[in-house]
This record gives sequence, C-alpha cells and structure tokens, in this order.
Amino acid sequence: MIINEINKNILLEVGINAAKIAGKILKDGLGTQFSIKSKEGKHNLVTEFDFRSEKAIIDYIKANVPNSQFLAEESGKSGSNDNDTILWIVDPLDGTVNFAHNIPVFSVSIAATYKNEILAGVVYQPILDELFTATKSGGAFLNHKAIKVSHTENFEDAFFVTGFPYRKDAAKYNGAELFIDVVQKGIPIRRLGSAAMDLAYVAAGRFDGFWEEELNPWDVAAGVLLVNEAGGKVTQYDLSDYNVFNKTILSTNGILHNQVSQFLNKNNL
Repeated sequence: MIINEINKNILLEVGINAAKIAGKILKDGLGTQFSIKSKEGKHNLVTEFDFRSEKAIIDYIKANVPNSQFLAEESGKSGSNDNDTILWIVDPLDGTVNFAHNIPVFSVSIAATYKNEILAGVVYQPILDELFTATKSGGAFLNHKAIKVSHTENFEDAFFVTGFPYRKDAAKYNGAELFIDVVQKGIPIRRLGSAAMDLAYVAAGRFDGFWEEELNPWDVAAGVLLVNEAGGKVTQYDLSDYNVFNKTILSTNGILHNQVSQFLNKNNL
C-alpha cells in the first residue's frame, strides 16, 4: 500500500465527515437525559452518547475506507487483521465527565495512522463548531485556516494546561504538586478535561504548553499531529521521543520545551 498526498487528503476528509456526524450526535445529546456509568476509576465516566458517537464514526469510516482497523476508546481493537492497512484511533467523546455534567467542553478526536505513523488528524469541538485538522507534512488548520503555535519564550510568561489521572494509584509524576507549583509562581494554568482539546489549543497558540500522564492513544493521536504540524514539539517529560503509547506527554510551542521539561523533571525527582 502506497500512502501519498492524495491518500492523506482522502483520509482527512473521511475523518472530518465522521467527526461532524459524531459531533451532531453529541451536540443534540448535551443537556438531555441519558444513562451514565463508571469505568475504572470513580469519576471515569461513560455515557450512552460515547457509544452512539463511536458507532457512528466507525460505521462511516468502514463504509468509506474498507478494510480499516480501529482502536477506539469504548470498543477497543476491531476491524481488519491486515497489518498493511489504515488504523483509525478514535475517541468519540473526549471530555465525558464535562458532557455528563452538561458542561460544553468536549471534543471528538479521530486520527488515521499507517505503520505507526499518524497521517491525518481531526479534533472537533461541536458546540463552538471548531474543526482542527492536520495531515503529515501538510500543516495544521482551524476551520481551514492555517494555525501556528505561540512565540512565548519564557516559562514565567507562559499559559499552560494540564490534566490528572482518575485513578489515584496511576498518578506517579506528582501532577497535583506540579499544578500547585505553577499556580504559586503566579503563572496561569487550566484543566479543561479534554486532552484532545488541550493539544489542539497548543497547536492554535492558545496555550503555550501542555503536560499530562497516563493518557491513552485515542486521547492524543490527532492532537500530537496537530501540534507537530503547527510548528510545536511533543516528547515525554524527559525529552525522549514520544509515541501515543507512552505514559507521559509534554507538548509546547518548542521554544519553551526544555524549560518546561526541566520544571517537570525537577519536581519529579
């Protein structure tokens, strides 16, 4: 299978259409009555709209890119067993806790990968109708307009975002202490509740940096491509190479990367 620029654009178009279908389901469902259950971790929730959104995404992609494989948050690994095909990494509702509490801060995240390379990514925020897209070597966009990371140079001048694991035993990197340390320095930091949005916002220059631990591939795959294509940098906390199965992620505008890494590692000794 040869992946070329036309293939990537087709994959992106399929991802966009699937994300918009799912986004409408979520937008229509917000504020309605629906079932909510807990997964592993007390506040790690799942709603019936997670499942509806995921099914709609997978059904659409299967119809348009036959022989696809899927790695999705709710249904896991499915689809073709052929290794020489596209793997779609899907989070049908990133920010379920927000959604379950009628807070309109959530997104749909879809990435198309081939042999561990992320070729196309989509993060869609349906309430604001913000569509973040990227293709490998093709740049990053918000509603079809090119986006770039920020130019902030100093840690003390930065605006950060982070998140925390739902399971207390999973928190190995002092995330709460890091948050407090940033706040005590007088540096603004947020916790949105959607890692896909966090990364998209770094790509768009809204945040200067993002870090978190214990994320899953579907939380980050599309966002990682967005940041890289917008001129930013993504590694693990210690600056080692990043892939979507790693336990820590550090994403910045690139200029701040070493400074933030030093901060994270100093606080995790």
